[in-house]
Amino acid sequence: MRDLVSLLGEAVGLGASDLHLVAEMPPIIRLNGEIASMPGEPIPADEVRRMLLDVLTETQRARLEEEWELDFALQVDPLGRFRGNAHYSRGALEAAFRYIPEEIPDLAALGHRPTIQRACTLERGLVLVTGITGSGKSTTLASIVKQISQTRSQMIVTVEDPIEFIFPNGRSIVKQREVGSDTKSFSEALRHVLRQDPDVILVGEMRDLETIRAAITAAETGHLVLGTLHTIDAPKAIDRMVDAFPGDQQPQIIAQLANALEMVVSQRLLPREGGGGRVLASEILVANSGVRACIRDRRYEQLVGLIEIGARDGMSTIDESLADLYLARQISKEEAIANARDVSRFESLSRQPEKQQRRGLFG
Repeated sequence: MRDLVSLLGEAVGLGASDLHLVAEMPPIIRLNGEIASMPGEPIPADEVRRMLLDVLTETQRARLEEEWELDFALQVDPLGRFRGNAHYSRGALEAAFRYIPEEIPDLAALGHRPTIQRACTLERGLVLVTGITGSGKSTTLASIVKQISQTRSQMIVTVEDPIEFIFPNGRSIVKQREVGSDTKSFSEALRHVLRQDPDVILVGEMRDLETIRAAITAAETGHLVLGTLHTIDAPKAIDRMVDAFPGDQQPQIIAQLANALEMVVSQRLLPREGGGGRVLASEILVANSGVRACIRDRRYEQLVGLIEIGARDGMSTIDESLADLYLARQISKEEAIANARDVSRFESLSRQPEKQQRRGLFG
């Protein structure tokens, strides 16, 4: 009889990022972004249920019974930590597990541009990391927190659901609070966090109006706030934050956001050409005076143009990132085109002589 720990070990050994337990199916993994079956027989629904309940605490079982959904973290020695989600599908209990490496990579090792290093030196303001599920947002935030904690003397408070990466106390003190065990919700934690003397606040996910409001207010009142949103680019991130509020509250939120925002990093993980993992493509918006004016006037459609001409401020578009990766032979042209915002601009950027000349002007 197979158990969950052995399945997680097999998945990690294969280099998978995720393990899915689906009733009446063999174990499923995500390897280099693609879904694949692990060797073995289908797992009966009652066996999947037993595997999951065996690793949950009594409190977690009660929450799952009441809410039918559960996010949790699982420490498996010596493998490391996993972020788990238990849920029902057609009446059967199923689950997904995301592997969380113990070693937090540096920003450069992740493939980020040097501009993002500025986020580690900011004293105040709002920094957003956006992307779809599985695009590496949590790892990027963890890398930023790691660098801050190693290089600055700060009080860092994180609010996560669940806690993923574990940060040791070093030059900074890191207080990690988990929704469901240390606090009731993101918004509840943020309502009280300013009385905990924080310098840096990490919000695992900005899910609702109250969380967004509290994060913007904290950033505007002298704290560095790091957060994530599930959007594909910077303009949509700003639009989504504003649209979370009723119409009569939006002018005030727009004014606060225009003052507080410092940077938006939008990222994607793409298959490496020839196999062997995935590579990071990213877009960076830096809140200069032009960007702040566009936000105040709700001219979000002009933000892409400002990113395109904002190289001197460290900005770069997704098309530029894709062109760099394609020229470095890290992704295929087909993959680049599939992810480009403007295919003609990508084609122009990916012409080698023109690219070299542009780098000479702005590099």
